[in-house]
Amino acid sequence: MNSADVLALKALLSTPQKIAIIPHKNPDGDAIGAALGLHHYLIKNGHTSVVISPNDYPEFLKWMPGTGNVMIFEKQNAQAKEFIASSTLIFTVDFNDLGRIGQMKEVLEETDTTFVMVDHHQSPANYASVMYSDTSMSSTCEMIFHMIKALGGVNDINSEIADCLYAGILTDTGSFKYAATTSETHRVVAALIDKGARSSEIHREIFDTNTPSRLHLLGCALNNLVILPEYSTAYITLSQEELDKHNFKKGDTEGFVNYGLTLAGIRMAVIFIENRDEGIVKISFRSEGDFSVNEFARSYFEGGGHTNAAGGKSTRSMEETVTYFRSLLEQHKSELNA
Repeated sequence: MNSADVLALKALLSTPQKIAIIPHKNPDGDAIGAALGLHHYLIKNGHTSVVISPNDYPEFLKWMPGTGNVMIFEKQNAQAKEFIASSTLIFTVDFNDLGRIGQMKEVLEETDTTFVMVDHHQSPANYASVMYSDTSMSSTCEMIFHMIKALGGVNDINSEIADCLYAGILTDTGSFKYAATTSETHRVVAALIDKGARSSEIHREIFDTNTPSRLHLLGCALNNLVILPEYSTAYITLSQEELDKHNFKKGDTEGFVNYGLTLAGIRMAVIFIENRDEGIVKISFRSEGDFSVNEFARSYFEGGGHTNAAGGKSTRSMEETVTYFRSLLEQHKSELNA
């Protein structure tokens, strides 16, 4: 975080503020962890703070301290709008374009409240007065730690904040295996453990709380795995019927896309998930090496993210989406097989 942004943020927080903290739609561990970790820090420093999520998030994240007070915009629409309208400051965490918050976009575009962005994705939009954007960071939770440190607040980090930030770093680094995990990431994690983060319990809450239906859905997904060795690519499809058959709950497909990358010789893994309620096919991309799924998703599927992890969507049918995807691979064959 540069010195100008630190000074600007210190000035904004020098007096008690009413603050809305907003993660992206379909928030993951990093988004919720960053939002709640920041929330606890702000409360500890005399501010009024509420986390407002565009929609609900997975059960395996609802152990986090403060999760019971998260406001869900889709369910508490009037209450959320009222709080945003009266806020004196808005933090957006783990996204950098208001298009990532669904129905909340119009609400935020109509407010003249000061915005602070904290995010590690590529190509940030210019909507915030303070933009803490760093694509080299493993996670937004790591950035929140550095932001608190820059504000002189390391001594304010308690076990609640540490748990939330640890969870976000853990999930966004794939248990510390992704390339964005640096020696500094491990130093931050060590500091969080020293502050009381319950590392083994958090691992268990996130990764070892499967339901039978989720494991059966994973079996279905792996059965649908298609391997295209000529393009170093593997993909999975899950139709609405398959999701319904296995009693799909939000978060059940978390991590499924990564199975493709465990195959020798595979450099890009993709999962296509049908969502008939929204009339789209949701897509997650993962890659190894320097093949940018961020650029791929932005170019063809209205998405984006990181070099090795991105998301997108298609309004075509599942069959048409997969056919279109496969038609793109030939022009990227040399990159995928480099």
